[in-house]
Amino acid sequence: MNEKIHHGRNIKRFREMMGIKQEALAFELGEDWSQKKVSLLEQKEEVEEDLLRQVAEILKVPAEAIKSFSEEHAINIISSTLHDNAGSINNQCSLNFNPIDKWVEALEENKKLYERLLESEREKVEIMKRMLEK
Repeated sequence: MNEKIHHGRNIKRFREMMGIKQEALAFELGEDWSQKKVSLLEQKEEVEEDLLRQVAEILKVPAEAIKSFSEEHAINIISSTLHDNAGSINNQCSLNFNPIDKWVEALEENKKLYERLLESEREKVEIMKRMLEK
């Protein structure tokens, strides 16, 4: 597969999954960053390695995830898995178990966990700011 991975779109996907606004990402990137600059970054097909690593660290995801995530590839994997396991899925579905629902539930739980983690980090930053002001 010679599909070109769009780094900017992946940054946006991961940022949104983490519930982080463009303004918050801009703040974390430093004072010469703005919401508009983050928006332009998310439009870039290829992002410089150093910047990509910095964004990945802020989003708490591996840089490789941003560099290699492909929606088409993910859909192919899910489709293939569903197709390969069609018999067992049909049996499980008859027991009111839907693997896609479970997967979505797990994603939602991860999102809530990341939101709590982000909130904790924000609280730490606020405490540090107050300590520095004293």
